[in-house]
Amino acid sequence: MGYTLAEKIIKSHLLTGEMKTGSEIGLRIDQTLTQDATGTMAYLEFEAIGIPRVKTERSVAYIDHNTLQSGFENADDHRYIQTVAAKHGIWFSRPGNGICHQVHLERFGVPGKTLVGSDSHTPTGGGIGMMAMGAGGLDVAVAMGGGAYYIDMPRMLKIELTGQLSPWVSAKDIILEVLRQLTVKGGVGAIIEYGGPALAGLSIPERATITNMGAELGATCSIFPSDEVTRAFLEAQDRGQDWVPLTADPDAVYERIYTIDLNTLRPLAACPHSPDNVKPLSELTHIPVDQVCIGSCTNSSLADMLKVAAILKGKTIHPNVSLSISPGSKQVFTMLADCGALADLIAAGARILECACGPCIGMGFSPSSKGVSLRTFNRNFEGRSGTADAQVYLVSPESAAAAALTGHITDPSTLGSAPAISMPEKFLIDDRMILAPASEETADKVEVVRGPNIKPLPTCDPLPDVLAADVLLKVGDNITTDHIMPAGAKILPYRSNIPYLSKFCFSQVDPQFTQRALDAGKGFIIAGANYGQGSSREHAALVPLYLKIKAVIAVSFARIHRANLINAGILPLTFAKAEDYANLDLGDELVLGGLLDAIQSGSPIELENKTKGTKILLTAEYSDRQREILKAGGLLNYTKTSAM
Repeated sequence: MGYTLAEKIIKSHLLTGEMKTGSEIGLRIDQTLTQDATGTMAYLEFEAIGIPRVKTERSVAYIDHNTLQSGFENADDHRYIQTVAAKHGIWFSRPGNGICHQVHLERFGVPGKTLVGSDSHTPTGGGIGMMAMGAGGLDVAVAMGGGAYYIDMPRMLKIELTGQLSPWVSAKDIILEVLRQLTVKGGVGAIIEYGGPALAGLSIPERATITNMGAELGATCSIFPSDEVTRAFLEAQDRGQDWVPLTADPDAVYERIYTIDLNTLRPLAACPHSPDNVKPLSELTHIPVDQVCIGSCTNSSLADMLKVAAILKGKTIHPNVSLSISPGSKQVFTMLADCGALADLIAAGARILECACGPCIGMGFSPSSKGVSLRTFNRNFEGRSGTADAQVYLVSPESAAAAALTGHITDPSTLGSAPAISMPEKFLIDDRMILAPASEETADKVEVVRGPNIKPLPTCDPLPDVLAADVLLKVGDNITTDHIMPAGAKILPYRSNIPYLSKFCFSQVDPQFTQRALDAGKGFIIAGANYGQGSSREHAALVPLYLKIKAVIAVSFARIHRANLINAGILPLTFAKAEDYANLDLGDELVLGGLLDAIQSGSPIELENKTKGTKILLTAEYSDRQREILKAGGLLNYTKTSAM
């Protein structure tokens, strides 16, 4: 029996465990990346571990999230990240150089390598044949120090692509169709591989769009083969030496194979407020549009921008529409300017933003009240745009440009012939905005600069045998990390200040939660299915840790958030019977006893509800390593007392 593409990479990087689905494995990590919304915390954690220099082949710190500097906080964090990167052997991509996933694809991604990043859309690198995974900052810090990255051995799914895309249909429509079929839970515990005869017609930016939004499936990662298309892209980036062929064996076995005929695809949109709420654009054309945003790590490549510029050339956007354009990198931005496409965008009435995440994370360009916003982004969670009642739709660049012209949701295929664009044989290479770290010989002379907004990490005590506390919050299914710890221009500057950040915890769900937690001094959270989906931000665990949350009891958890809770020393527990979720309420007094023996043995934990006089069973299934982390009071405590 042969190996899948992902299994080949896992096999060559396996440090601990067996390649048995569901069992924990430890992987050697070749590359890491961070961005500034999560990076400050990741580097504080790396410093706390005490290793003087990173041990990866390449680690890169990007500044692309907190670029709106309305106070000193973001600038101070950037200065800290730049100096700590120089000291510890990490490359630094300066503000303005671009979005981490776009730049990493262009300049650093290598087929067959492993990459973990403190951003949930790190799987973008799968478009170039990497096994690229999102993780919490502490997991990234450990990987930078040479430690293994641990996951449960994923199940293998395959999506076979046949046919070819029709005019006006794009890679964004492919991944929206995958989300329509699999839902936001369909990829949990899985790696999704792409294959089939249609691959030869998909460029690397198109493949990266698909793997980027694989994060919305809950997948560990998504990956394409490294083929002649990959080689051509790397050669055009002057990195032909990085290419290696990589494909699955013909007799590789997958748990399930899905087939999508590209010939049948038509333009699609993810409707509010979930990426899997997908409908044909042709059913939505009656909806007027207030705002259009084109860019983000999903659709900000040169090819995407050239398509939009060609559609808008010689035209003017609708008077009721505000249009923003965010090029994905300095390379993309400069090449748009050099070929005249940037002038076409400006002439059409587009507002050009910097090469950063921007509106995707609510960092400016929020929609009007109750506004309809079409975005080429990857998430449309309620309130994520910065406007609580905005109606956000996710679409392709072509569909976004069409709506910008007409003023309503428009099937772009009704606009006539699709414009033809030509891609350059070589990309413009200018890496002056990427700073090399100090040498090992001079690193001691680098001073790490910390601003007053950078506060100490919250700490956790070793796990006691009994936990007794009240239910401080009860939430439903598909609670995202945006619900737990919102993003946006008002909040992101405080990502390195956990005490201040705690004021906003669950603010969209229950504005009284933070004060209730502070008053109680300890507590439990009750949740439905897929708790913690979305971003990899470990702040969604660190802030509850600061607020003395002792356990989260849920029907099920999203992969990265569950790992972040364990890393923080917060118990993630699941109901033995999902229906028991209904038997717990806000304010119930709960007791968990015999924790140490139950966690060590993996046996069920009995939860006593003193308020109702009832008992229910919870499951506490962890790997041997996770048991030790929880008993120690989190990964940082565990790492300090054990060899990586």
